[in-house]
Amino acid sequence: MTYTNFTLETDADGIALITWDMADKSMNVIDLSVMDDLDALIDAVVADAAVTGAVITSGKPTFSGGADLTMLEGLLRDFHAQRAQDPESAARLLFDGSRRLSQIFRKLETCGKPFVAALNGTCMGGATELALACHARVAAEERAFKMALPEVKVGLFPGAGGTQRVMRMADAQGGLQFLLQGKTLDAKKALALKLVDEVAPAKKLVAAAKKRLKDGVDPVKPWDRKGFKLPGGKIYSPAGFQFWPAANAIYRRETQDNYPGARGLLQAVYEGLQLPMDQALTVESRHFAHVLQSPEAAAMIRSLFVSMQELNKGARRPAEVKPNKIRKVGILGAGFMGAGIAYVTAKAGIDVVLIDREQAAADKGKAHSDELMSKAIKRGRATEEEKDKLLSRILATTDYETLADCDLVIEAVFEDREIKRVVTEQAEAAMRTRAIYASNTSTLPITSLAEASKRPKNFIGIHFFSPVDKMMLVEVILGKKTGDKALAMALDYIKAIKKTPIVVNDSRGFYTSRVVMTYIREGLMMLADGVPAAMIENCGRMAGMPVGPLSLGDEVALDLAWKIVSATRKDLGVKYVEGPLDNILEEMVVKRERFGRKNAKGFYDYQGRDKTLWPGIPEVVGKPKPAEHFNVEELKQRFLVMQALETARIFEEKCLTDVREADVGSILGFGFAPFTGGTLSYIDGMGTARFVELCRKFTKKWGPRFKPNKLLREMARTDARFYDRFPPENTEAKDAA
Repeated sequence: MTYTNFTLETDADGIALITWDMADKSMNVIDLSVMDDLDALIDAVVADAAVTGAVITSGKPTFSGGADLTMLEGLLRDFHAQRAQDPESAARLLFDGSRRLSQIFRKLETCGKPFVAALNGTCMGGATELALACHARVAAEERAFKMALPEVKVGLFPGAGGTQRVMRMADAQGGLQFLLQGKTLDAKKALALKLVDEVAPAKKLVAAAKKRLKDGVDPVKPWDRKGFKLPGGKIYSPAGFQFWPAANAIYRRETQDNYPGARGLLQAVYEGLQLPMDQALTVESRHFAHVLQSPEAAAMIRSLFVSMQELNKGARRPAEVKPNKIRKVGILGAGFMGAGIAYVTAKAGIDVVLIDREQAAADKGKAHSDELMSKAIKRGRATEEEKDKLLSRILATTDYETLADCDLVIEAVFEDREIKRVVTEQAEAAMRTRAIYASNTSTLPITSLAEASKRPKNFIGIHFFSPVDKMMLVEVILGKKTGDKALAMALDYIKAIKKTPIVVNDSRGFYTSRVVMTYIREGLMMLADGVPAAMIENCGRMAGMPVGPLSLGDEVALDLAWKIVSATRKDLGVKYVEGPLDNILEEMVVKRERFGRKNAKGFYDYQGRDKTLWPGIPEVVGKPKPAEHFNVEELKQRFLVMQALETARIFEEKCLTDVREADVGSILGFGFAPFTGGTLSYIDGMGTARFVELCRKFTKKWGPRFKPNKLLREMARTDARFYDRFPPENTEAKDAA
């Protein structure tokens, strides 16, 4: 028999080698055809008396990226279409469809013949669940190896047996952390957690798996034998009474109970561990089908899987421009941001010229890469040879003439128009004509900065986020005269350094900086309203933001916020309206020199990594009112509504033109509550009519900053949704997550 995605060969020892190698795909993924093949392969192995066992391996550099989540999108579409006519039949369709993979893996697990998984490179999601269903696992001894069940990061949880097998193999604490955090394990950590049985050199991986079969692998899992004991002990036991209440408390602290996927995972584990495996898998499937129907899962799958994949693949790239081969990039300014850009560029294999006014500053910028690579070496993620190679790609200098053969030059100097003008002129004097020039500004309009350029068509904004090596989003800003070649270059570069791009049109603060400032501003307005500082911070986190607005203000730097406010006031002149924000920032920055974390004093006092709220906040904003005076839910809504409202305004102004970029950018750029799917998905989730009603309520209570814009008011009349009114171009995300 022939298979679409696998080959099957049996050697003289009776060992079947099943090689997974999908045609026309760079990585194996689990789709419907793979499920059909696996089902048939299990039958073939069992039916062939000559076969004593099987090894499953990959014919690609990596094992598999997991399941193609677009399958679930299709399943959900069918469910919603049928639910109106026959709710019971629709529920059965969803349940059966969403557990098919789980049933195939259980069939493999109980087929009576041993299967060994030979795992190389990436092994994610459903592929990890396949490996766990096998009777033994051998992992490649290579730094590229990584194993994870990351489903919680897209609003789901492992629904093909992962929750049950992990908790029957690993210790309770390690297993639950692995599941709830979607942690990625290297081979040694996977071995320590007992999720793999052996680590072998990559070149001898299949041989090691075959040897393991020859030495004897039990085709019956421990939990299918009488007397099996859970590694973490029974749920109802002294150990269980200590572990599970604490686990629930930690879950609530980390998630604020905002994520149905994480909640369903915990429920599936807790209930499943009290049952035999077949019943436990049914319980897991029920919770999975329930979570799959949640609006949070739908929104997260769409934004953090489908949309993000489409943007990563160049959904916004001008198709008519040929791909750029980027050999060399110049970076102007070797401060923390410029040094970070130099690191990620050199890491991508691109030569870098790192320029600063003084050689010592340029050398310090290069030393940042040295420091990051040294840390990676200590953690086993890099070698000395790789460090030397990366550092050899970075030339630290003061000489602008070294930009002569650069394909792209990125300016990352201070947010000062005059400084930016000077370096632009100096750089362009040395650059070749077809090279592209980009400014890393976070707030200054690109069109106005391009006035210093003699070739504004080749001038573009590329806004990185700090720290550059960790933040995955890059915001590309088009000036009025920016050409397609500049856009293509920017997107090709961002793809090369493996980050996610969004493209916006020019405006003050663009998208991300403008919206994140409304979050910080709302925190300051709450201070002015008399809300206790601790309550503000807690409500920000409860709303789903990664940190409170006062803490974020300190991280961004209060003096930078003051400079932005001052620059805006200067540019707008008489149109600028002063408010509590100006007064608080002036008091903190100008009068008290509290700049934030950068000088260890802002709304918090800092001692190393430790921080405590500054007791002097009431001296600046007045004595707070009792916490009981405020409604927690309303405070949470103020934070989310304000950011979503500002996004709708930006969309109306056509600074944002793609709903995917609004949502992905809000989550990756400033941590907008991921469970909502992003700022526009947050509005769509409740409906524009309800959102506008909430805005009007807040306008009456808290002021005109909550006044809904014209576009929202118009959409609210018919309760239109952004994704229906402004559908993105159809592109398929074919990779898995």
